[in-house]
Amino acid sequence: MNETHAERGQQWLTELLHLAGFQSSVSVNPDPSFAEDSDWLTIADSDLSSEQIQILLGDRGEVLDSIQYLANTTLNIGLEADHQGAYTVDLAGYRAERYEELKQIAEKAVERVRASGEEVELESLSSAERRQVHTLLKEYSDLETTSRGQEPNRRLVVRPLVDSE
Repeated sequence: MNETHAERGQQWLTELLHLAGFQSSVSVNPDPSFAEDSDWLTIADSDLSSEQIQILLGDRGEVLDSIQYLANTTLNIGLEADHQGAYTVDLAGYRAERYEELKQIAEKAVERVRASGEEVELESLSSAERRQVHTLLKEYSDLETTSRGQEPNRRLVVRPLVDSE
């Protein structure tokens, strides 16, 4: 983890929260095993009411995803690709909980594709979640994944791998 990226992310997120009226601290944590190589920024939920936590999470993590998108976009403006950082923003253990849900979704899709031989389209995943599911399903040599459509209706498709022989 690059400390300068992490420190910039921590300062930026703390300031964003304060400007939005949330008096909470932000800590930099090591990447969990399921995270992509990124600076992991955790908003302290002990400083927030349950209502404030729900506001920051939003419906199905949409607000938290938006904050994360803003962090990644804003903090990388004008930086060369090799100097850019990747940021994951978490609150109240949401990312780990959602990762477990994504694993279950992926496993069910594998079962359905293998049982039917037909492709399965997964709806309602953010771009970050689609990347996680793509990564989870890489280990299945008999399946392939792709994304189809345009945002906000982009879908992840899981299908049997067709031999090109």
